[in-house]
Amino acid sequence: MGSDPQYIKFPDLTLAQHVFNLSNPSCPQTVRQTSLEKVQDAISENKMAPFYRHLAHPVEGILNHSGEGVPQHQASSTKSLITSNMLASRKSPQKIDFPWDESLYQSLVEDNKKELDAFQKEEDEAEEAAGDTEVLAARGKRAEFWARDKAIESHEALLEKTTFLGTKIDLVLAMIRIGLFFGDTLSVRKNIERANTLIESGGDWDRRNRLKAYKGLHLLTIRSYSVAAPLLLDSLSTFTSYELCSYSALVIYSVLAGSLSLKRVDFKAKVVDAPEIKAILGSGEDRVAALTGEVSSGPGAKDEEMKDASTSRATPGAATTAVNLTTLGAGSGIQAEAEAPVDFSPLANLVSSLYNGNYRSFFVALAAVEDNFLTQDRYLYEHRAWFVREMRLRAYQQLLQSYRVVGLNSMASDFGVTVDFLDR
Repeated sequence: MGSDPQYIKFPDLTLAQHVFNLSNPSCPQTVRQTSLEKVQDAISENKMAPFYRHLAHPVEGILNHSGEGVPQHQASSTKSLITSNMLASRKSPQKIDFPWDESLYQSLVEDNKKELDAFQKEEDEAEEAAGDTEVLAARGKRAEFWARDKAIESHEALLEKTTFLGTKIDLVLAMIRIGLFFGDTLSVRKNIERANTLIESGGDWDRRNRLKAYKGLHLLTIRSYSVAAPLLLDSLSTFTSYELCSYSALVIYSVLAGSLSLKRVDFKAKVVDAPEIKAILGSGEDRVAALTGEVSSGPGAKDEEMKDASTSRATPGAATTAVNLTTLGAGSGIQAEAEAPVDFSPLANLVSSLYNGNYRSFFVALAAVEDNFLTQDRYLYEHRAWFVREMRLRAYQQLLQSYRVVGLNSMASDFGVTVDFLDR
């Protein structure tokens, strides 16, 4: 019998994306400014003294230019148990207006002390007059508090003291998110293995389902797209892990992984014709049919080509490809706040042009995907050049499989590029 997930409030992974934006040279200035405000507001509202120090301290702060020569992991107070790799690059593209305010820092430290004292008092009272559940709840508040600083250490301590399997799994899932927050892939991998062991010993369906999405995202960050694809695609219909990422992000990750790694038959069944994806990338009629269950995916599904997104936008009454996905994720769990509309047309064009063999449009779509998604997402950024190269190779191979002999000039014409570009 399952129970509601615990320890999902912290860390806030959207905050890590905002920090990434501040150091991303490809991030638009308007987005960077919004991210700066979001980070400053989060620090003030959640009284994140250690995190403020990690970012803005004159010597140790990873966003401070005077600390450019200090490796990111050395600037973190969590350095003994987790490595911090939050930035797109060690050198910011421009001066970031994130000043260090010593009085603000000391005020946040004092607020933290008061909060910890309150947690200790609650725990002491629970030990004297309540049961194990109340004691565990009090200790859990302290662990969530330290998810802003002594993250892994506090969760490990709580893990040792709990006997409930569901709570153990939730704590390890929280440690996976802490690793994702700081960009520590080794920590993430270790805790995914621990979570998998716990799940196999009797974890409920919901936690097993959540771990699938966690695994898929981690595999994406280490360039294992072929292994990530089935996990991410399977998560689309049962997604509940809003503490991990938004549903729109899951769609993006799933489509990218599937487009790169799946064989043509599986690509059609699991991406081109998948109801969850047609509901986002297809034409207006495709979306309605997918959302109402009128279409089904699989090798035997009707061979109906996805319409080019540009065509669907020109069709009277057709829905735009900028979609609000807040209500599309099914299942229980913590629902994310309303998501901003996302323009999925580059992804829609990438999928349709690759499947239909429209290679000139494919190259245009691939460039748009790079600009709109690969260079903007902290999980995709590091491997963006590799992804573009592999997608080009996939398109070349698909074309070559159709002909016994293909001249370079003809091939260059099909892709809308020069012969020299093909040789790169």
